Amino acid sequence: MSHRANRVGEQMKKELSDIIGRKIKDPRIGFVTVTDVQVTGDLQQAKVFISVLGGEEQRENTLKGLAKAKGFIRTEIGHRIRLRKTPEIIFEFDESIDYGNRIQTILHKINKDADSKDLDDQE
Repeated sequence: MSHRANRVGEQMKKELSDIIGRKIKDPRIGFVTVTDVQVTGDLQQAKVFISVLGGEEQRENTLKGLAKAKGFIRTEIGHRIRLRKTPEIIFEFDESIDYGNRIQTILHKINKDADSKDLDDQE
């Protein structure tokens, strides 16, 4: 990604967080966090990574709500960021948070097992 695409992505991340949190009133959209925005070098597409608090059903409902509001969101971005053409928005779930939590759980279990083994060895 170019330096300009990075700057546009960061600005979009701030604006999207505000738009999703304050402007969209769809009850399907729960607690959403915009974790990252990757904009293509030609500024034609923006991949928006989101994290949703809740289960799988809540995640799917949120994605449906965001898809329904995509036109409104793109219009709002167009008003807030001065670009010749507003990028096409693609919403995706950020799997890195779940991946990190899984790794942390495994590490915690390994440490717990090692501690209990150390206690057994001391006896």
